[in-house]
Amino acid sequence: MIVKPQLAKLGLFDAKVPRYTSYPTAPHFSNDVDSDTFGAWISGIRPNSAISLYIHVPFCRRLCWFCACRTQGTQTDNPVIAYVDVLKAELDLLAARLPKGVTLSRLHWGGGTPTLLKPELMRDLAARIQETVPLGRCGEFSVEIDPNEIDEARLDTLAEAGMNRASIGIQDFDEEIQKTIGRIQGYDTTRRAVDMIRARGISSLNADILFGLPNQSKSRMTESVQKLLSLSPDRVALYGYAHVPWMAKRQQMIPSDALPTPEQRLDLFETARRLFLWDGYAEIGIDHFATKDDGLTRAQRTGRLKRNFQGYTDDDAPVLIGLGASSISRFPQGYAQNAAATSAYIKAIRAERFSTARGHVFKGRDILRARMIEALMCDFQIDSTEILRDHDVTSSELIQMYDAVNAEFDGLLNVSDAGLVIPPEARALTRMIARKFDAYDLSKAGHSSAI
Repeated sequence: MIVKPQLAKLGLFDAKVPRYTSYPTAPHFSNDVDSDTFGAWISGIRPNSAISLYIHVPFCRRLCWFCACRTQGTQTDNPVIAYVDVLKAELDLLAARLPKGVTLSRLHWGGGTPTLLKPELMRDLAARIQETVPLGRCGEFSVEIDPNEIDEARLDTLAEAGMNRASIGIQDFDEEIQKTIGRIQGYDTTRRAVDMIRARGISSLNADILFGLPNQSKSRMTESVQKLLSLSPDRVALYGYAHVPWMAKRQQMIPSDALPTPEQRLDLFETARRLFLWDGYAEIGIDHFATKDDGLTRAQRTGRLKRNFQGYTDDDAPVLIGLGASSISRFPQGYAQNAAATSAYIKAIRAERFSTARGHVFKGRDILRARMIEALMCDFQIDSTEILRDHDVTSSELIQMYDAVNAEFDGLLNVSDAGLVIPPEARALTRMIARKFDAYDLSKAGHSSAI
C-alpha cells in the first residue's frame, strides 16, 4: 500500500495540476475560434440528434469569498431581467442555426444563482428554451439551487417546467468555517430546501461539499458529512477547495494561514471518502459518489462514464452548447467560449451575433490525448483495444507512452499490451498521471493543488 512518504516523494503534496474537465484546458484556448466558427459548428449538428444545453446565470445576491466562478452581485432584479432578455435573444440566434429535429438530452441551469430568478422569469426562460430545442423523452433538466434563495413558488415553477434533478451546494455545515468563507447556510435552511424539492416529486438530488477549507479538521469534516448524509443525496461531489486568490480576488478575504496543508487535505478527503463508502455509496472517479442505482454508477459499471465542465456525467451527447456570459461549448470539432464579461456578452448578442470570444480547434493528437486523459479520470485505466480501434496510433507507440509515464511514477502503474491501469493505492496521483499525457505547456496557467 502506498503511503504518505511515497506520495510526497512523487510530488503529490507540491504539484499544481489541471482538474481536466476538458482537454486542452481552458487556459490554452485562443481567439482562433470566433462567432462564425461557433455558428458553423451549430449548423453542422446532425439533424434529429440529441445535444446538451447549459445556461449560465452569473448573478448572486451575495458573493461567497471561496467561489472562483464568474459571478457578480446584485441586490435588485433589474440586471437579471435584462440578462434573461439577452439569453432569449441568444436562444433565437441558436434557433436560426440549429438543424431540424434536435432535442435535449440534458439541460442544466447554473451560475451564479439561477434560483434568484423570479417565477415569471423562470417560466419565460424555460418556455423559450422549450420552443428552441425541446427536452427529449428521457431528458434530464437540472438546476443549481441555493437553499438561501429558494421558495415554494420558484420550486413550483421549476417543477412545472420539467426540472427532474436538483443540485445544492453545501461546502461545509460548520458555522465558523461558513463565516470564514463568506457562505452562511445553516443545516435547517438546507434541510428545508431539500424537503421542498422532494415534496415536488424531484427524486434526483446532487450535493457539493468541499475539503481543504480554512479551519477544517477531520472531526469537523466528519460532522458535516454525516449531516449531508442525513439528507440522502443521490450524488455527491467532494471537491477540493482551490485557493487561487491571484485569479479570484474575493478569495483574498480568506486567511491563507488557516488553510490545511496538502497532507491534511488528503486526510480530510479520506475522512469524507470513508464515510460515503460506509454509507453504501459507490465511488465515482476521483471525487464523486453516487447511490448504487444512480445513472453515474450505471455509467461507470458499463464503461460509459464521461467528464465535462460540471464534473462527471452519464450524458453521451456529442455536443454541449453553453449559453450566457463565459459559458463554454463542446463540439466534435473543438471548444468555444462566450465572452467572460457580462457587458461584452450582452453587447455581442444585442448586435445579433454570437459572443464567442475564444476557443480551441482540435488538431494533431488532441482527440487521442483527450480520450486517454478522460479514461484515466473516469476509469483509472486506458484500454489499448479501444484506443487502437478509434485513433490513429500504433500499439508500439502506446506502449512507449505508457512506459514513459510509468517511469515517472517509480513503476507503480500496471502496464501491459492491454493498457495502463492505476492501482487503487495510487489513485490519489490520478491528476498527476493524466498530466503526463498532456502535450500543452502547464506553465501558461496556474492550477490547483493535486490533492
